[in-house]
Amino acid sequence: MDTVGRKRQVLVLLLFWSFFFLCQTSKAAAAKIPSNLNYTKYRQVSNLRLERIERHLDKINKPSVFTIESPDGDIIDCVHKRKQPALDHPLLKNHKIQKVPPEIPKLKMVKTDGVRDVSNSSKSSDERLGAVNWQLWHKNGQRCPKGTVPIRRSKVNDVLRAKSLYDFGKKKRHGLPLARRVDAPDVVSGNGHEHAIAYTGTSQEIYGAKATINVWDPSIEVVNEFSLSQIWVLSGSFDGSDLNSIEAGWQVSPELYGDSRPRLFTYWTSDAYQATGCYNLLCAGFVQTNSRIAIGAAISPVSSVEGNQYDVTILIWKDPKLGNWWMVFGDNTLVGYWPAELFTHLADRATMVEWGGEVVNSRANGEHTSTQMGSGHFAEDGFRKASYFRNLEIVDSDNSLSSAQDISILAENTNCYDIKSDYNNEWGTHFYYGGPGKSPQCT
Repeated sequence: MDTVGRKRQVLVLLLFWSFFFLCQTSKAAAAKIPSNLNYTKYRQVSNLRLERIERHLDKINKPSVFTIESPDGDIIDCVHKRKQPALDHPLLKNHKIQKVPPEIPKLKMVKTDGVRDVSNSSKSSDERLGAVNWQLWHKNGQRCPKGTVPIRRSKVNDVLRAKSLYDFGKKKRHGLPLARRVDAPDVVSGNGHEHAIAYTGTSQEIYGAKATINVWDPSIEVVNEFSLSQIWVLSGSFDGSDLNSIEAGWQVSPELYGDSRPRLFTYWTSDAYQATGCYNLLCAGFVQTNSRIAIGAAISPVSSVEGNQYDVTILIWKDPKLGNWWMVFGDNTLVGYWPAELFTHLADRATMVEWGGEVVNSRANGEHTSTQMGSGHFAEDGFRKASYFRNLEIVDSDNSLSSAQDISILAENTNCYDIKSDYNNEWGTHFYYGGPGKSPQCT
C-alpha cells in the first residue's frame, strides 16, 4: 500500500473511532438523563431577553481566581470570599464575614439501661460521604485556592429552562412546608407537591436541627418536576406571608441543573417564598466560607438497591454569639451561614423542624407522575431498599444536640409515597420513606 493509501486508511480509522467514542459518550449521558427529558429545545428567545439574562448572569457569576471543569460538565469558579454573591444583598451591605468558627453543638449524653440495640448492626456498613471527596468536581484532583469559595457557574440554558428570569432559582409558593396543615392540603388543592415528612410541634424553641440523609438518584418523569430530601428549619405564621425557612439536603431537579444527578442544595426565604430567597447561591444571601464544598454540585457515589448505602450528615444551627445560622456537612465541616439580618422570626429562633422528602406531581399526562421519592421504594421495604433519615436531632437553647422526641409523621398519599418512623440506640429517632409514584394503586 502506498503512502497516500495508508494515510487515507489512518484517517478513516480516526473518523470511525471518533464517531464510536462520541456515540459511547452520548449513551453514557443518556443513561443519566431519561429520554423523555429534553433539555435542548427552548422556545424562540429574543435578543432583548438574552441581554437581560446575560446581565443577570453577570451579577451572580462573579470573576474567578481559578476555574475547574467537572467531569459532569459543570464549571466551578473559585471566587474570592469577599466577592461572592451573598454580599450583594442590601441588608448585608456592611456585613463582616464571620471568620471565627462558632462552637458546633454536641450531642448530650443520654443515659440508657446498658442494653445496646443491635438489631440494626448491619447498618454500620453504611458509608458516609466525606467532606472532601464526595462531589464530582473533586474527581480530577483540583481544588480552589485558600481564600476563595467554589461556586457552580450558571449558564444561559439554566435560565431558559426556568419559567422566567424572575422564577430562575426560586421555589414556587405552593412548595410551602405543610406539617402545620394536617388535612393533606396538597391532595385537596391539587397544587402538585407531595411529601413524606417527620416534624416537631409548633410551640418549641429550637435553635437548629441535624440528620443523616441517605442519598439516591430517583428518576424524574418530566423536566419541571423534582425530587428532594431535606431539612426545613422554620418560624413564622404558616398561613400568612411572613414564614421564615432555612433548608438544606439533596435534590434531583432537571429544570434547575440540566441533568438528573442528585445535588447538594440550600434554600432560604423570609416571606413564605414570595420575593426573598433562592436555591444555593443564585441570589444574594448565603455566605459561603468553605473552599471545598460547592453548593449545587453533583454528589457521587450514590446508594443502590441491595448494594452500598451512602449518606450525608447535615446540621443547621444558630450561633448563640452572633446569631447567624450555620450549615455543617459531615461531623465538623463548616460550609457557610445565613446571616441573621436576612430574617425576621428566625433572627430569634425556630419553632418547628421538618425532615423528609418532597416531589412535584405535575400530572403531565393526566395521571400521577412516576417521579420517584427517595429510592423509589416504600418505607416498609427497609434497609438497602427504602431511603432513610437517621439520628434526627435538634439544638436547644444551651447549644446542645438531643435526639428529636415526639415527632409526628405525615404523607398525603400513602398509595404513592409513604413514611414509617422508629427509634433505637444506634440510629436514634429515624424513619424510612419514599415510593415509586405512579402504579396500579397510585393513579
